[in-house]
Amino acid sequence: MIKMIHSYWAYIVLIVLIFAVINAFLGLKANKKFEAKDLRISLFALIATHIQLLVGLVTYYVSPFYESMRNVGMGEVMKNSDLRKILIEHPFVGIIAIALITIGFSKHKKKTTDSAKFKTIAIFYTIALILILSRIPWDLWFAN
Repeated sequence: MIKMIHSYWAYIVLIVLIFAVINAFLGLKANKKFEAKDLRISLFALIATHIQLLVGLVTYYVSPFYESMRNVGMGEVMKNSDLRKILIEHPFVGIIAIALITIGFSKHKKKTTDSAKFKTIAIFYTIALILILSRIPWDLWFAN
């Protein structure tokens, strides 16, 4: 059940994060004023990713993959690319991506110009989005 929540919430995270990135680039390109709506979009992306992290941590520890890591040991996990991706790369890169989103959101609040706010969100959220997309276990995701 928790794995299903983690998988379906990921759709929401991707949609909201893509929307936040597009909004930031459009705001930057059009030289728009950074308004409350822009803040809410980037904040919702921040909240959605943090919820995904919490659900993901629970999923990680109740996963049969985690149990197999405990049985075979970390050395065997690192030798097996499928296990390594699920147990090491996916969570580690996800945590880095969420940290970048958090940093980007915090930094944008300190900026004084609207373009600097959009630029900060655009940079940090785009890097995070690329990282997230790179570590989604697509084969497992579409198998459900």
